[in-house]
Amino acid sequence: MTVKEMIFCCILLGNAAVSVLYLVFGLLHVKRSERRDAAERKRAEAAQEERRTEEKPKSAQEETGSKEKPKSAQEERRTEEKPKNAQEEIAEGEEAQDDEELPMKDGRFVYVMKFIVMLLCPLAGPIFFGAGYLLFRFIFRQDVHLEDVIFSKERVRTNERADEERERNIAPLEEAIAVSDKESLRSLMLNVIRGDVHNSLAAISLALNSPDSETSHYAASVLQDELNDFRGNVQKVWREIEKEEEDQTDCEYYLIPYMNNMLEQKVFTEMEQKNMVKKFAEVGEVLYRKASYRFTSQYYEWICLRLLDIKDFEMMEMWCSRAAAQYPEELSSYTCRLKLYFTAQEKEKFFETLDALKQSSIVIDRETLALIRTFS
Repeated sequence: MTVKEMIFCCILLGNAAVSVLYLVFGLLHVKRSERRDAAERKRAEAAQEERRTEEKPKSAQEETGSKEKPKSAQEERRTEEKPKNAQEEIAEGEEAQDDEELPMKDGRFVYVMKFIVMLLCPLAGPIFFGAGYLLFRFIFRQDVHLEDVIFSKERVRTNERADEERERNIAPLEEAIAVSDKESLRSLMLNVIRGDVHNSLAAISLALNSPDSETSHYAASVLQDELNDFRGNVQKVWREIEKEEEDQTDCEYYLIPYMNNMLEQKVFTEMEQKNMVKKFAEVGEVLYRKASYRFTSQYYEWICLRLLDIKDFEMMEMWCSRAAAQYPEELSSYTCRLKLYFTAQEKEKFFETLDALKQSSIVIDRETLALIRTFS
């Protein structure tokens, strides 16, 4: 025999020895676990029998007491429910024990399969299973923390039935104001008011001109409450911004999307809308000064569009140039400039930006594609 053949034979013999030892110790471990589970089961059964024997004299005493004093209806129900609960607890305990036994019953099959794999794959099989065990044992295994876990049987998941009549009668508020009668319009307005009205203020403002006084009153009260909350929140957060350090930007990140969601609905008066948009631009300026690298293209687009609403072209052009410098490959950097130059009627800059967009590799949307086709 050559040296290689001798080494190969030694590897096979060593692999077979390791596989047999693994199988033997695994089966012994399974048998030991089954014995331990059987002993625990016997102890549980003995404890249950002791409880039953202790409950028998108590029930006899209750029977003698029942002859002297009649029981009320509630007490009779409680006595009827007690044995049922005890039986349920016993059944649940037996089911839990059966569930714990299942892995041990399947343990023999697992060890036999691993033994076969280790025999068919010499050296690779033992290394694979050994490395997996060590990784699980020392790296991936973590202790389970159950401090915040609450085990309660009282929690019940209830499924509320859909209100089919309400869902069937839902219609856009704009159409309801135009064609619906007073009763339908009032019910629709009440359904809108009960939900989240933050994104529906523009539609609710249309109901202010409704001929129905009650509907207009609903709309006015909702708008007044929402606008007052918005004004108060903006002032409160702006005071926090003035107190912030140079490296703090949490208030700005909260206020920019919050103000944009309200300002894009255009529910303020013309003068107040201008003042709010200027305040919105000031918040953006503070964030740009503190952390311009964290200023997203979405923020640039929001500020530009709100400035376009009040036709502040000079301020909007400054923000458009900032967006183009920081995000030259974003579609919003081009569309904001196109809207600016089109509204300001600057034809040369408009067509220059349009040609630059055509030559770029930016993926455009349908609106921008229609714009290119119109002016090409």
